[in-house]
Formats: sequence, C-alpha cells, structure tokens
Amino acid sequence: MSLLLDNIKVKLRRILLYSIGAKLLWSLEKLIPYYSLIGNTAFFDPYQFDWAKDLEKNWILIREELDEILKYQDNLPNFQDISPDQADSTSSDDLWKTYFMYGYGIKAEKNCQRCPETTRLIESVPGMKTAFFSILLPGKHIPEHRGPYKGVVRYLLALKVPEPREKCRIRVEDEIRHWQEGKSMMFDDSLHHEAWNETDGVRVVLFLDIMRP
Repeated sequence: MSLLLDNIKVKLRRILLYSIGAKLLWSLEKLIPYYSLIGNTAFFDPYQFDWAKDLEKNWILIREELDEILKYQDNLPNFQDISPDQADSTSSDDLWKTYFMYGYGIKAEKNCQRCPETTRLIESVPGMKTAFFSILLPGKHIPEHRGPYKGVVRYLLALKVPEPREKCRIRVEDEIRHWQEGKSMMFDDSLHHEAWNETDGVRVVLFLDIMRP
C-alpha cells in the first residue's frame, strides 16, 4: 500500500509540474510578439531579411540539388517516419515525403553532403533549427494543425510548384496564399494552418524553422 501511495504521489507531482510548466509557457508566449522584430501577424514579410533574398537568388542551385534527390523519391521517408509524434495531427499516409538536412538543430551529415550548396545557404540563416525538402505528392492534404511554440517561425521557399498553381495552397488562420517557384513565404507556425496539393504533380518547398527574431 505504501508503494502504491508513493507512486500516486509521484504521478500527481508530475501532473502538477506539467500543468505549472504549461501555464508558464503560455504566459511567456503572450509576451513574445511584443518583443519580436517581426510583429504578430499570420504572414510575415521575408524580404526584411537578407538571408531570404539570398535564398531566392540561389533558388535554381537549390532546385538542381533537389532534382537529384527526387530521382530516389520513392525511397524517401514519410514525414511521420521522422516525426511519429505528429502522425495523428498532420500525416499518416505516404503522400508527404521528406529529405532532412537539419532537425531540431541536429545535422544530417550525409544528407547535407549530397546537397552542399543548399547546406551552405541554410547554414547562413540565423536561428535556423530545422531544414528539409518538404515534398507533397498529388492529392495530399495536410490537415489543420498548429506548432507548439510561438518562438519559432516558418519559412518556405517554393522550388517545384505544379500547375494549376491555384491548386497548391496554404491557409494560415483566415488567409490563403499560393506558392510561386523561386519565391519566399514566412508565417507564424503557432497559428492554425493547413496545406493542399490538389494537382497531378509534385509540390516541393525548402522548409525552415527558425527562432523568432
């Protein structure tokens, strides 16, 4: 009985600590936009950052490395293979392929070696934590979800956008935008968002998570 009570006490302490930690994080998140350099909107202007302009300037180089990777598209891991904790909320099929160069600050050395120019460019981005080629196969819909932390923003560089372009889109809260090859997009990942590829082609973006400036 004593052991059972001890276990219950430990579990209650964990629940209490989690609750306190979650409330503290939520309180801190409310302050983040007030001290951020980019404000508190759904989409941000990426051109206030020189690194975004540099990525666009070199998008053809990145696309050339991507084209080599896509030759082995069927062997690339699904998103949920890399991030199984998000399978229920984002993807559980074989229509979202990935090629990771960085994940949560950890470098995938061999993948980076196969894409030296892309690696050089993404490593120049201040606060970059995650970087990968996000590959949506025909008919893929990523359902509505949100990131867990407002201190991270998402940057997307469109590398391969099939026609009709209007069928490749993303919604962040109430705003819908479409990708254009060689152009940047930047948004608040902590807001509810979803994406579609309703074409017969493959849509690919360079996907970066960076610490909120």
